Amino acid sequence: MIAIIDYSAGNLTSVERALRYIGFESCITNDITKIKASERIIFPGVGAAGSAMDSLIQLGIDRALKEAFSEGKPILGICLGSQIILGHSEENETSCLGIISGLVRAFPDGLIGKDKNKLKIPHMGWNQVEIVVDHPILEGIKADDEFYFVHGYYPNPDDSDHVIGFTEYGIQFPSVIGSKNLLATQFHLEKSGRPGLKMLKNFSEWQPC
Repeated sequence: MIAIIDYSAGNLTSVERALRYIGFESCITNDITKIKASERIIFPGVGAAGSAMDSLIQLGIDRALKEAFSEGKPILGICLGSQIILGHSEENETSCLGIISGLVRAFPDGLIGKDKNKLKIPHMGWNQVEIVVDHPILEGIKADDEFYFVHGYYPNPDDSDHVIGFTEYGIQFPSVIGSKNLLATQFHLEKSGRPGLKMLKNFSEWQPC
């Protein structure tokens, strides 16, 4: 069973529907017992880092996630879940989980696109990912595949070895990060069509070393 973490951060049923579509059972839960008993964990989310961390701490899920990581359980972070696995977020100046060392940064003002026009923040819509490290969850993903983004902040790990893919939006920012049994995407897999479903399937079958 795949546990989809419920910490009042939205977009959970869309992840559950996507998993059901590709043939995998899941449950949306904030029950620590069910999270610990699950075979793998998906940690999605939208919204602000401060309120998300407050919910995680209040529910005790922050400790459960750290324990799951240390035990080697496969974990997938999506959107906000790719940010608050780092140490600190500039959004609300929030201390985060610290599973991966790094800082969540705000997009700077005045970003200019390839067409020389000013870019809007948040970054919203379809964009590509430049894969720089091979990973089982990215198997079958092509260079021209596009994924759906909605965010004004992005994860920036301290160690470049934790960056698996980059995306261009005025600047080049990490859009896929990971460590050991944890992989996280800034984009929404559940809203990214065939490539997103492919990555969800890969995660659901992934057996980390």
